[in-house]
Amino acid sequence: MIITSPHNDKLKEIRKLARRRERDKRGRFVAEGEDLVAAAARAGWAPVYLLAAAGSGLEGELVEQALLDSVSGLASGSRAIGVYEARWGPPAGPLCVYLHGVADPGNVGTILRSALAFGAASVVLGPGCADPFGPKAARASMGAIFDVPVARATSVDDVPGERIALVAGTGAALTGPADGEATLVVGAERDGLPADVVAACERIARIPIATESLNAAMAATVALYELTRGEM
Repeated sequence: MIITSPHNDKLKEIRKLARRRERDKRGRFVAEGEDLVAAAARAGWAPVYLLAAAGSGLEGELVEQALLDSVSGLASGSRAIGVYEARWGPPAGPLCVYLHGVADPGNVGTILRSALAFGAASVVLGPGCADPFGPKAARASMGAIFDVPVARATSVDDVPGERIALVAGTGAALTGPADGEATLVVGAERDGLPADVVAACERIARIPIATESLNAAMAATVALYELTRGEM
């Protein structure tokens, strides 16, 4: 049977899950597009339900393409949309990334992708961060949201190992690899890390560059490369 009504309960829920408060309330999120759905399957995540465009040949409950387009967050529409249960775990090492005030979901997703590439054990979301399960963050992660454990923390005190605050233009140049368990601490795109978060860290480091700063995702990527240099 093909879903032909815009009032279908699953389509209604997908519309609602575009809002963070609904994702928090329901504990669910949307992964849109064939690549994200495939990434979820490779990582062993079973969907709550999976919708596929009629005639696409994809797995899932069939939906008229126009209806699937109507709930899509992509300008070009989508042939596959999966709904999944969000998973939160504890902060974990030996290499962890802690984000504080990183409000841009694209940066959060890109950092997840970099964390996967460089073998980080978890990404921890502190106060003021975008939702890693939001649609833009999930897309930017390129499927890493299904492979990298994510955690929530109210303070940088909750993360494991040596805390390394990444601060533009301050501290010694970051060199690696990390000596034992460590957490890379990354701040907001414009304002960086608050003074109290920096003070709670054992080390302050900078990335030597010719310009004033990098955005959060680029800085985290370069720092993760440095902290794992020679280990991959």
